[in-house]
Amino acid sequence: MTILPDDVEAVAATAARLDRELAQASPTQIVEAALRAVGRDRLAVVSSFGTESAALLKVAADVDPAIPVIFLDTGWLFAETLSYRSTLIATLGLCDVRSIRPLPVDLARHDPDSELWFSDPDACCRIRKVEPLKRALSLFAGWINGRKRFQGGARAVLPVVEDDGARLKFNPLANSSPEDIAAIYASAKLPAHPLAASGFRSVGCMPCTSRAAADEDSRAGRWRGRGKTECGIHTTTTS
Repeated sequence: MTILPDDVEAVAATAARLDRELAQASPTQIVEAALRAVGRDRLAVVSSFGTESAALLKVAADVDPAIPVIFLDTGWLFAETLSYRSTLIATLGLCDVRSIRPLPVDLARHDPDSELWFSDPDACCRIRKVEPLKRALSLFAGWINGRKRFQGGARAVLPVVEDDGARLKFNPLANSSPEDIAAIYASAKLPAHPLAASGFRSVGCMPCTSRAAADEDSRAGRWRGRGKTECGIHTTTTS
């Protein structure tokens, strides 16, 4: 079944049905269902190549390493993240990783001094992540991401499948525990993100990422000291 990009009602109904059917499915089964629902050419994995990203990328690559992977290169990423991206591409045999960057005209207009992250982090995320992802996903009818319920906050009630406007959105690791993620890394001997050993439990853009203690929420180091908990790509429709 292929979802038409302008059939919003059909997408919502399909998402609800798939969420019921896949409620207890494994991550692999969910990725396989995503492929059946929209087809490889209309499905993308969105990955930050962060501290837990290899788990989802491994699952997706085992199903089909040619599924396109969208990577948002915001211009503020750690050098270690860019290096890790190259490592995982080679390790997992990913065939189609697309680095998407913010438009230079948007940066020149809204963030000429590269200080927007400090004065208005929501606007910074919008320019550097939300809008670039929206452009990238315009070619696709469905996308896969790596959010998990154990990450807390709004993610605690994460469905397995949801509608994102005119697109299906799959969360194959929604039901996974930290132990499940660790098991994927261990069984496949996946390399860790270079910053993980230094206490970075969740890695995003350099100015807005800090270390998190073992007894803190795994995303406590993101936008520390601010009320912000999400960059916006999971709270704003990409349609």
